[in-house]
Amino acid sequence: MSDARTDIFARIREALKVKAPRPHLKAETSSPKTSVAAKPWLPDGGETIEASLQILSEQLAKLKAVLIRVPDHAAAARALAELATQKSWKKVAFHGHPMIQPLVAALPCEVWEADKSFDKQRLEGCDAGLTTCESIVAQLGSILVSSQSSGGRALSVLPHAHVVIAEVAQVVPDLGASLALAKSRHGESMPSMLSYITGPSRTGDIERILVLGAHGPKELFLILVG
Repeated sequence: MSDARTDIFARIREALKVKAPRPHLKAETSSPKTSVAAKPWLPDGGETIEASLQILSEQLAKLKAVLIRVPDHAAAARALAELATQKSWKKVAFHGHPMIQPLVAALPCEVWEADKSFDKQRLEGCDAGLTTCESIVAQLGSILVSSQSSGGRALSVLPHAHVVIAEVAQVVPDLGASLALAKSRHGESMPSMLSYITGPSRTGDIERILVLGAHGPKELFLILVG
């Protein structure tokens, strides 16, 4: 019967004697001197966009993040308004991105374009922060935001909920692809901050009890257009 210690030593033996596979895959061959092969620790990111979307949906569900698929931006505006009504949001801060600005007009609550002036107390008093992103990593269910795509560093952190508006074309299979997309988009002028968001903020430091919203938003919503 395999245990964690056996698996770890098996992976070390493979790394020393066999050409290493991509980190989330099982090695094609194992060392002839070991009968235990290391297990894949991440799903493949998907070879097609539909496969990536399926993996992304599964990963987000595990992370307690909410995925809302819509066919177009008009439907995204309706979905955002319905979400605000359902959650009884009173104040929403948003990043003044061309993809987001048309959506906030449909919100049935107070809205504030946070890019124009930083106000920590006002941000903390908002029910939700609305941003775009650089890309979405299907393999991990992670969302790559930057200081440019998320309206600074605080908008995606201080409000109770974080809502990300993105398009299907921004979904990539793995971390390497997400960084390559950011590089191709920004070239030598990379944003001053890049951060991967993987589900709502959480901690399990105290008696291994999972607590959401410990160091950031308690809820994460991804409205995916396309």
